[in-house]
Amino acid sequence: MKVFLRIFAILFVLLSALPAFCQDVSESGLALPRMVSIRADNINARSGPGTKYPIEWVYKQRGAPLEIINEYELWRQVRDWEGSTSWIHKTRLTGRRFIKVITPGESNIYAKDEYDAKVIAKVEDGVIGEIKKCPKGSEFCLIKFDTIEGWIAKKNVFGVYENEVIK
Repeated sequence: MKVFLRIFAILFVLLSALPAFCQDVSESGLALPRMVSIRADNINARSGPGTKYPIEWVYKQRGAPLEIINEYELWRQVRDWEGSTSWIHKTRLTGRRFIKVITPGESNIYAKDEYDAKVIAKVEDGVIGEIKKCPKGSEFCLIKFDTIEGWIAKKNVFGVYENEVIK
């Protein structure tokens, strides 16, 4: 009976620790997934984590947001606004946060973080803007588009999570 209890206790301890071993832990120690942006124009996107892998396409828009979904040594597997995945060297990415407008046609830029506020501008899909803040509990983020600064609904952009707060 004592042997049975010991085996049961050992199995219980091992099985209770199993979830900790199954969690995604990035090599950098940063959370996965997370948003970043492209550091410069003309960034190679590869099919695997290294220069021996072929270039699948080239990102040409500085500041375009990407979501890091995996890490391998100095390489980051990213997902873009179209859902495509590729690998980019970490030095080609920045932690500065930008968004890309993804709704077809035009999106409103508001004077305040509410739909009833005055529309101060309109932006077309594909436009990139720098995130200034995304308040807690708000559906909007304050974004700087070149010379215009205003509020845009999170649902219209890629580069910020639905409930994410940025101060």
